[in-house]
Amino acid sequence: MCLFQYDDDPDPEEQLPAGLLYVPVRPGAAGPTLRMFRTPLGERTAVGFTRQDLLTATLGAGQSSIRLAEPALRSLAAPLGVGRLVLDPVLSAPAVAAQPVHAAEEPLRAL
Repeated sequence: MCLFQYDDDPDPEEQLPAGLLYVPVRPGAAGPTLRMFRTPLGERTAVGFTRQDLLTATLGAGQSSIRLAEPALRSLAAPLGVGRLVLDPVLSAPAVAAQPVHAAEEPLRAL
């Protein structure tokens, strides 16, 4: 049961097919391999983007991707124990620096 009322929207707990998605991959020995991510609470999740520009804006221009239908992405993620799918995430951690930043070089940040 949902605690919120949505007049025109479908039940937010129902999984509706998302159609074809741009799915981030990394190179693997046998071909492209799905990239898995973690939610802010640490749960493993598959990620799909509805548009290429959204994937590029979130993960960068160098991120490889493949096109998969939403049910196919869920089927590939399920044997890995991943049942969650996040569509069009907009927040991500900053890229890891290639070299460690020394304390003297680190910019000050407001708390």
